Amino acid sequence: MSPYASPNDHRRYHYLELANRLRVLLICDPETDKSAASLAVNTGHFDDPADRQGMAHFLEHMLFLGTRTYPKPGEYQQFMSRHGGSNNAWTGTEFTNFFFDIDNGFFEAGLDRFSQFFICPTFAPEWVDKERNAVDSEYRLKLQDDVRRSYQVHKETVNPDHPFSKFSVGNLDTLADLPGRDLRSDLIAFYETHYSADRMALVMLSPAPIETQLAWCDRFFGAIPDRRLGPPVLSHPLYRLDDLGIRIQLTPVKETRKLALTFPLPCVDEYYDKKPLTFLSHLIGYEGEGSLLSLLKGRGWVNQLAAGGGISGANFKDFGVSFGLTPLGLEHVDEIIAALFGYLKLIERGGVQAWRYEEKRSVLESAFRFQERGRALDTVSGLVLNLFSYGPDDLLYGDYMMREFDEPLIRRFLAKLTPHNLRVTIQAPEASTDRLARWYQTPYSVQSISEAEKIRWQQSEPDPALHLPAPNPFISTRLDARLPALPADMPSCLIDRPGFRLWHLHEHQFSVPKGSLYISVDSEHAVKSPRHIAMARLAVELLTDHLNALTYPAELAGLGYQIYAHQGGFTINLSGFADKQPLLLDMILGNRTLGYPDPARFSEIKEQLIRNWENQSKTRPISQLFNQLTSLLQPNNPPFEQLLRHLRTVELGEMPGFVSELFARVHLEALVHGDWTAAEALELAALLERHLGANSQPSAETRRPLISIQDRGTLIREQGCDHEDSALLVYYQSRTTRARDLACFTLANHIMSSTFFHELRTRQQLGYVVGAGNLPLNRHPGLIFYIQSPVAGPQILLDAVEEFIDLFPLAMLEFTEQQWQESKAGLQAQLSERDANLRSRGQRLWVSIGNKDLGFDQRERVREEVGRLSRADLVRFITQLRSRTSDRLILCSYGLGHEHDERITGQFVDDPRAFRLNAATLEG
Repeated sequence: MSPYASPNDHRRYHYLELANRLRVLLICDPETDKSAASLAVNTGHFDDPADRQGMAHFLEHMLFLGTRTYPKPGEYQQFMSRHGGSNNAWTGTEFTNFFFDIDNGFFEAGLDRFSQFFICPTFAPEWVDKERNAVDSEYRLKLQDDVRRSYQVHKETVNPDHPFSKFSVGNLDTLADLPGRDLRSDLIAFYETHYSADRMALVMLSPAPIETQLAWCDRFFGAIPDRRLGPPVLSHPLYRLDDLGIRIQLTPVKETRKLALTFPLPCVDEYYDKKPLTFLSHLIGYEGEGSLLSLLKGRGWVNQLAAGGGISGANFKDFGVSFGLTPLGLEHVDEIIAALFGYLKLIERGGVQAWRYEEKRSVLESAFRFQERGRALDTVSGLVLNLFSYGPDDLLYGDYMMREFDEPLIRRFLAKLTPHNLRVTIQAPEASTDRLARWYQTPYSVQSISEAEKIRWQQSEPDPALHLPAPNPFISTRLDARLPALPADMPSCLIDRPGFRLWHLHEHQFSVPKGSLYISVDSEHAVKSPRHIAMARLAVELLTDHLNALTYPAELAGLGYQIYAHQGGFTINLSGFADKQPLLLDMILGNRTLGYPDPARFSEIKEQLIRNWENQSKTRPISQLFNQLTSLLQPNNPPFEQLLRHLRTVELGEMPGFVSELFARVHLEALVHGDWTAAEALELAALLERHLGANSQPSAETRRPLISIQDRGTLIREQGCDHEDSALLVYYQSRTTRARDLACFTLANHIMSSTFFHELRTRQQLGYVVGAGNLPLNRHPGLIFYIQSPVAGPQILLDAVEEFIDLFPLAMLEFTEQQWQESKAGLQAQLSERDANLRSRGQRLWVSIGNKDLGFDQRERVREEVGRLSRADLVRFITQLRSRTSDRLILCSYGLGHEHDERITGQFVDDPRAFRLNAATLEG
């Protein structure tokens, strides 16, 4: 049986059920460079025993630590990494999903290893205790995470008999051995009770023929036992009557203010072919002119609005409308809620119309018709849950299907969006609280909403400024891709003159009527000083805010855009259907000088940016170390605390002159890629010059220097973090951007990363966040090792990293010749991967332009250098990373529990500004 597929999808599909009732979707993709598989189990934290909360999550961890066929912990990850692959898993409320990808030639062997998770895991006793510590580290990592903290409050304010109320992550308390019951025994009992083929679904993707894949899935997965469990049943409602009509207040860690209105509904899965809630979300969440968001932003009360989101499960669905509040908006929550109910009345009176449904349907239909091939891993892991939600025919189409306008059905759900079926949650530093949530210690309170408030909201009338969306002018009408007369595989430079370079590629491989525009605007004025950098970033935020209502219809119609600051100025990126992009670009560029917002809106955007930057000091320690690394080494990317000092003093009156100067001398570099002819690319160039070049002088590209740490030995920088965990980051920098150096850094990371993870995270249990990575900065390769730990301070973490680096060359000498060659081949396969779709190709080409790889062949040159590297070359390279001989930068933070630990000693960077001023630079 083959599900209905997009006309643009040329892969073969086959759906079947094995004899053990495992549901399977097989995908034959002859063009894929990677094979992938995903297996989902209809079991999650809802199934945790009451006295073993976190068990489903713990089981997910344990399945990676050995099977009877492949008992060695870490071997699975090392096998995948060696052959160009990756692997992961997640545990949710009702599902657990496992997935991997790998080079095509090793897919069969990968399936063999993967399938054993579900047939014969060992649950080795020596790893049970280690891995419960890993789960505890994961729990502690998120103690200051506002999403987790508010989620726990949600759990404590629902029906305690519903499994949503359970603690999902687990920690040392919930996973402790109990009198007469050790954790391993309970783990095995849970596995045997809940893991069954009839609760599983599998998706496989490979270039292998369907017939071959059929044999593989039967051979490897046919032995999964069918315990005939049937789907889990939820017998209690999520909310009791007392759980409705309440106002919850909670205090976040970060300075954020949010209002969430939740309308409990029954499960809506059976209506996937009509999508009544998608239609209502479309109307309520509209952000164009005359919208609810536009009205409330104009009053200075909110910055964002989102509609339709919320938790869902087998017997419930929350329909949420959430607002990002301003400080002033926090004082007007009652009026905001009243405005929503007034707008719902407007929808009830004139919004439930067939033409509006048809407009939304046509956008989804076009998205499905011109659906582009994604990465193999994303495809399988994204489709596997559909095998539980949709019939075989609709496995691919179900997410896009809007079969018919059913007005009574839509009105039935609209009628449930009332003040009497409502939960209000306010998240703000000013929240009034009287209790603490368990596990995360979130301060919160619960109060009943009075009947008078409910009646007042119910009687609200639409504000005169509100109106429903007009027909969308951005919906694409040209839906046939045009092939170029002379196909090319790399861009050609159509314009190359002082101040302007235009690249163009009319795509021939991905036949879709879409395109990507990338426009980099370099301006020395934008990065002249830290104050200028702060003002340039504020200008981008003001422009994005100003454009929101104007461009929202374009986003609904399948167009997208981003405007973001970089080390030379800023970039504008457009994507989606090509024929309407010139209209969108003209709108963006026509508003670039902002027309200047009213003082209240300017103040709010400025304060919002200040809050965002201030909140960076409240992120997890390892994230702060990464921020510190880039700000220390990139002069055009100052630290947030320095930018904050300048941003606080910026006044509205300064901005027009600043923006005028910003555009007075610019260098433009643009890429036009996709369904664009050369003539159309030149028309876009004329549009750019009309807006950006008419009153500007050409300029050279802005320099993007990188601070050199060469010949400096070990440099150390401490970062203060208000967190229980300590963190460490060790960075090594390449002297050059040559292909051989790129090859050395990339191959070293490829070979070391999975072993580093297994050794320091799984075996030594130093923390949950552990990794090694390839981190290029301003075109220069870099190698990093990082750990965030609740159990050890930076000196112990550094000792572990140094010991690993010291011993790894010896481990490499023990590689067999086959292992060495397979490791190199795995990386070479990654470097040879074909672009999955139009967007990924455009991104790669744009990165090549930014990296001055104007022959667009850097990957091939690095691939060739990897092939030339001998084992002795790499041993020599890794040996040079040892502490006695290397130039490196160490960033660390001491957790609250490790403040009195032994300090790392060495050459400290106490004054980052002086360090940057006195250091040599490498040109990016």
